[in-house]
Amino acid sequence: MSPIISPSELKNLQTENLIILDARTGKDARQNYLEKHIKGARFIDLDKDLAEIGENAAFGGRHPLPAVEKFAETLSGLGISEDSHIIVYDDKNGSNAAARAWWMLRSFGLENVQVLDGGMQAAESNGVDFSNGEETFDKTALIRKDHWALPVSNLEDVENELENKSSTVIDVRDAYRYKGESEPIDLVAGHIPGAVNIPFSENLDENGYFLKPETLKEKYRQLLENKAEHLIIHCGSGVTACHTILALDYAGFPIPDLYVGSWSEWSRREGKEIAKEI
Repeated sequence: MSPIISPSELKNLQTENLIILDARTGKDARQNYLEKHIKGARFIDLDKDLAEIGENAAFGGRHPLPAVEKFAETLSGLGISEDSHIIVYDDKNGSNAAARAWWMLRSFGLENVQVLDGGMQAAESNGVDFSNGEETFDKTALIRKDHWALPVSNLEDVENELENKSSTVIDVRDAYRYKGESEPIDLVAGHIPGAVNIPFSENLDENGYFLKPETLKEKYRQLLENKAEHLIIHCGSGVTACHTILALDYAGFPIPDLYVGSWSEWSRREGKEIAKEI
């Protein structure tokens, strides 16, 4: 199954096991969901469902992964079972939290998971049905898992891999953040020394849709030529990094490591070197 689904494919999809998740973020996300969402969609919250935010972002970053057992309870509450066909969308071309939800669902062992290409706006412009208010659905039995199945790296892994030049560490934040010109979210501007910058926005065309798989494959083949094959992807807090992981999977590459703590952890950890290009 392709990790990306188009709005027209969603319109024509006929399956009894379909679960649509609305992964929009922001302080008014749930209210926005209640006012308007794709018909049948269930709301999933980045901060409460897709992360377990700790007291100190220097250890785990701003959006650490929740325990697998806690995520199992979230999925049960959303009515998700192992045979569900899950489609996730947000309003930021998948880069907000839809790709993070996709990564977590796949890492939880669920195979039939897709992100809606172009997000909510594309769904609306392509005539997908919308609704409002709460959706009613039944809980499902807990799916038992004891670990995340997709590869992750921690801060020490990133440091060691860079020191040994055995991995390519990709920072997917906007170039101005990577260069250290300014930092709108975290406390310090700059980047991890040795990381290369490939902004996640470059996975998309001018209309906000994912580039074709063959285009993405050739693009990353050229960008990563003569670099270590093992990849570690990070961003600010382990959310938009999943957009590039999604793009790489769509292009046919092996799924790379996610550094969940990302810049939000590295930049706060005492003694870690910070690089700038200004």
